[in-house]
Amino acid sequence: MNVKKVLMVLLVPLLVLVFSTVDGAAQKQRGFDDKEIRVGQWGPQSGPAAAWGSVARGSKLLFDLVNEEGGIHGRRIKYFIRDDQYNPSQTMAGVRDLVDRQDVFAFVGGVGTACGLAVQKYLRQNKIIWIGVCTGARDFQNNPWLWQMWPDYFDEGAILTKHAVENMGFKKIAYLYQNDDWGADAKAGVDAVLKKNNLELLDAIPVEPTERDLSSQVSRLQATGAEAVIGIMAPTQAAIALRTAVSLGFTPQWLHSYNLCDFAMMSHITDGLWAKEGVMTAAFTPPIDADTPLMNKYRDAAARLAPDERWGIFYLAGVVVAEPLVWALEEVGPNLSREAVRDALNSVTNRQGVGPVLTWTEDSHMPPRKLQVWQCGPNAETIVVQDWIENDLTRP
Repeated sequence: MNVKKVLMVLLVPLLVLVFSTVDGAAQKQRGFDDKEIRVGQWGPQSGPAAAWGSVARGSKLLFDLVNEEGGIHGRRIKYFIRDDQYNPSQTMAGVRDLVDRQDVFAFVGGVGTACGLAVQKYLRQNKIIWIGVCTGARDFQNNPWLWQMWPDYFDEGAILTKHAVENMGFKKIAYLYQNDDWGADAKAGVDAVLKKNNLELLDAIPVEPTERDLSSQVSRLQATGAEAVIGIMAPTQAAIALRTAVSLGFTPQWLHSYNLCDFAMMSHITDGLWAKEGVMTAAFTPPIDADTPLMNKYRDAAARLAPDERWGIFYLAGVVVAEPLVWALEEVGPNLSREAVRDALNSVTNRQGVGPVLTWTEDSHMPPRKLQVWQCGPNAETIVVQDWIENDLTRP
C-alpha cells in the first residue's frame, strides 16, 4: 500500500467523524428532538411586579395539558421559566441561559416593555420564535420572528379615553402614568381622542416604577379637579395611588390599563377599594368566568393540574400567549423546523382561542386593535361596560 492509499484510509474515517459531529451540533441547535420541543418564558416570579408572574405559570398549564393529551406529533413540550424580577439585566441573563444552555426552540410571553426590549435584538439575531410579548409598546415592530398579541398602548389609551369622554360624558381628564415607553405610548392615544373632542389633559403626572409614596402626585391630581383619571402603571403604584386618593377625599372615576384587569387581585391589595370605587380597565380577553367550551376546558384543567394556582386574568393570559405556538406546531406536523412554524404563524387568519381574534401575515405581525372596557363590581366581579371596540385613529 503506497503512502497516498494509507492517507486515504486514515482520512476517510476522520472526515466521517468530523461531518457527523458537525451535523449533530446543527441538529442540537434546532431546539427539539424526536421526543421533545423546548420552550421558554421569563417573568417576575418575585420582585415589584410579581403579581404578573402568573402569566408564565399560565403558559405551563397549557403545555401540561398538551403533554397530558399525548404531546404534539409524538413530541412533548419541555417548558422553562426564568424569574427576572422585572429587571431587564436579569431578563437577559435568563434568556441567554435558555438559548445557549437549554437550546429553546421558542419563547412565549415575557412580561414588560423594558425587559422585552433588553432581549429583542438577541432573540432576533438567533432567529428564535417569540409569540405574545406582554406589552403593547410599539418598539417591537418589524421583527420577523416576533408575533404580537397585546394590543398597542396607543389603542388602549385611545379606547379608555373614548369611553370616558364619549360614553360617560367626562370633560375634565387627568393622566397618571409610569414614566417609560408604556406611559408615553398610551398618552399619545389619550391626547389623540381628546384633540378629536376639542379637549386637553388637565395634567399628566409621571410615576417611577419603584416609588412608594405618591402623595404629591395624587395631591396634584386632586388640585386639577379631574372627573376622571386615566392610569397607566404597575399594580403596586396603582394600589398606592387609589388608597392615597381615597384618604384625601378625591374620588374620580379611575380608568386603568388592561394590565390591571385582575379585579380580585386588585381588590385584595387595595383592601376592597378597587371594587368600592368601581375602577374601570381595558381588556383584550373574554372575562375569566365566560361560559364557553374552551374556557371551561382550561378552567377545569387548572383545577386538576394546578390546584394551588388562582384562576385569574393574568394566569389566563399565559394560556393566551401560548395557544398560537400550539396551533402552529400542530399544523406543521412531524417534519418540524423553525421556518415551518414561522410560515404557519404567518398564515393565522381570524383565529381565536381564549384571547383576541388573531390574523398574521408575512408582512404584518401586529396585534388586534380591539378592546373591551370592564368595571369592577361590588364583589370584585367583572362588568362589561363596553363591548369590543376598535380604535380607528392613526397614530401621530
